[in-house]
Amino acid sequence: MALLLEHEFKPLPADKQIETLPFLEAVAHLPPFFDCLGTPIVYSPVKADLAGNIKKIRAVYDSNPAKFKTLQNILEAEKEMHGSAWPKTGATLALLWLKRGLKFMLVLLQSISDGERDEEHPNLIRVNALKAYEIALKKYHGWMLQKLFMGSVYALPYKSDLLKALEKGKEVKEEESIQKIHQFLSRVTPILDAIYEMYTEMNAELSYKA
Repeated sequence: MALLLEHEFKPLPADKQIETLPFLEAVAHLPPFFDCLGTPIVYSPVKADLAGNIKKIRAVYDSNPAKFKTLQNILEAEKEMHGSAWPKTGATLALLWLKRGLKFMLVLLQSISDGERDEEHPNLIRVNALKAYEIALKKYHGWMLQKLFMGSVYALPYKSDLLKALEKGKEVKEEESIQKIHQFLSRVTPILDAIYEMYTEMNAELSYKA
């Protein structure tokens, strides 16, 4: 899975303090995943949003690497810095949307690797994409965005084409690709879960619709 395993995520430490720089360097390789889903009108904005949020967080980190060593440091500092405007501001808001885009990606891949499928059309990934959208993004999207996404599932690539795209065009047996997806998920899921947990504990989650 050349695209997904291009840059390793550091294991989540016991204290769940996620180092900002290694996280950003690893996640910076993931926006091209959305190119593999086709339907540019829908997924190009998601890719751009993901990349843009990574850039915003990186800018905050670069302004003071010692102060913003961990993602937790960023949220804590911005909470103090922005007062009542927080958490709807700065890198806190960028990471909020970044984690949602990553959640969509991880749920989609988990669903595929778990073998969830439409038995009548086993090479389609509509079931997987709809599940990911329902869990990760739908409740944060207005009516128009929801309609756009729901319609996009009919233009998604076949599962075999998606796996080939993730291998950067290389022909690999499906079992091998699924094993690599498992490997990727085992590294990233604990990190993403810790970010979601951090937002809940700091009361930084927002429910407004885009």
